[in-house]
Amino acid sequence: MKLYHSTASPNSRRVRMFMADKGISIPLQPVNLAEKEQFSDAFKAINPRQQVPVLVLDDGTTIAEVPAIWRFLEESHPERPLLGSDATAKALVAMWERRAELDGFAPTMEGVRNSVLGLKGRALSGPHDYEQIPGRVDRSKRRVANFFADFNARLDDVPFVVGAQFSAADITAVVTVDFATAALKMPIPEGSRALRRCTRRWRRGPAPRRRGLSIGRAAGRVGRFRFLGNRIGSWTASPSRLNAPAGRRRSPAFSTGKRTAPAR
Repeated sequence: MKLYHSTASPNSRRVRMFMADKGISIPLQPVNLAEKEQFSDAFKAINPRQQVPVLVLDDGTTIAEVPAIWRFLEESHPERPLLGSDATAKALVAMWERRAELDGFAPTMEGVRNSVLGLKGRALSGPHDYEQIPGRVDRSKRRVANFFADFNARLDDVPFVVGAQFSAADITAVVTVDFATAALKMPIPEGSRALRRCTRRWRRGPAPRRRGLSIGRAAGRVGRFRFLGNRIGSWTASPSRLNAPAGRRRSPAFSTGKRTAPAR
């Protein structure tokens, strides 16, 4: 089994945090987005949608999309559930995680992809090209501001997004906060005390989660630079070594021996 990921990908970070909190160790294969490896023939054979993360099982089955990877990991490692332990909890986690993604993560991504010069013609990830719509950026930022306000109100009443337990909803929320801070220059407002308090609590969690957050924050800091085409180091990791840089090199699985023109 192998997870294809990028430290510059917030979606990859959501899966790495999930793995870290559950104590799951899976070999990681870096995909260098700055060098357009996601558009290489080798990677398109793995995921025709040209996106990370992708989980490849031992029998060759490929699973893309964060919720699908989460579901596989949860079902195959039911200990320490992050998607809910009974019917009610599962429904509540799905509801709140969906809200975090639609109201926070998605508008952050929309704002970034419609504003960064290096993503011209690539306003949406995937196999098709779409022109940027700069007019959407202001709306995206308003949506992110509303996400902060709404989740701050929610966290005034409960210690974690769903209630008493850390879950996948908290993962999407904290990744969104760091993504918006780094890429849209939108940190949590000073008045959002509950959201600030809970963000600190998320980062004071179990050691595996803290290590997952550590590599995630590093990705958040470089995330905005990847869109400008700067080179990003590759990483390999497990829950016991989530901060081990593998050096600034091309991923072995996608090395062609020569540099090619960046694909759009």
